[in-house]
Amino acid sequence: MNFLGTSRPFFSPSHSTITENRQFTYPRYNQQMLTAVWFILGLLLGIGINGLADFLPHYRLQPALIRPFFSYFHPPRSSRDWLTLAATAVFLALLTTNTQHWLTLPFNTLYIAILILIIVIDLEHKLIFNQVTYPGTAVVLLGSFLVDDNSIGLALAGTAVGGFIFYVIYWVGSRLFGDGALGFGDVKLAMLLGAMLGFHRIFFGLLLGVLLGGLISLLLLLTRRVSRHDALPYGQYLALGGIVMLIWGQEIIAWYLA
Repeated sequence: MNFLGTSRPFFSPSHSTITENRQFTYPRYNQQMLTAVWFILGLLLGIGINGLADFLPHYRLQPALIRPFFSYFHPPRSSRDWLTLAATAVFLALLTTNTQHWLTLPFNTLYIAILILIIVIDLEHKLIFNQVTYPGTAVVLLGSFLVDDNSIGLALAGTAVGGFIFYVIYWVGSRLFGDGALGFGDVKLAMLLGAMLGFHRIFFGLLLGVLLGGLISLLLLLTRRVSRHDALPYGQYLALGGIVMLIWGQEIIAWYLA
């Protein structure tokens, strides 16, 4: 099945197999300029992410305290603000060094910004808002008609598989450990990641997120920063795994298959 008058397969990336190195290269000077521009773009997007990370919790949890919308967007004032700016700028700069196609870059930029927003809110409030996951999934599915390394078929299949896998984990966890073992927001996040990564990468993305979450949780337990009874926000690790796959997914899959 073809869309938009192209010969792009419904269930395949558009230009090559998923294991092929498809890095889109620029002349050295242009590559450096692009990386610098995207680093600056990351700083600007970081301001937007910080603003939304402050606005959405007020909107959802404390509507009486809500301020005019644009008052939430300001230069960094706290360590969290600075860390968000730095992380966004660094991730976007890294993205430019390993982008498959010119049209993939702006979409993956948006996807990483969405995931960083989820990480910031989940770290501070242990919540993943529907106002982020639902519109984010819709935008990603629409974008899959255009991006180089995904297709609408792969995106839909990834959404279904990611949601199914984490729904099973959510159901088993609630039966074994009671409500709160895993939030349903993590299931919606897994669906969003499935749309972003596609069927061909969602398994690696979820596995990476689970491994990161398990490793960091173990370190926190060993250092007594948390106890076994503390609820640990897991969405941040899933989102981080998604960011890693968006930047280095082809290399990770090629390494695994090799």
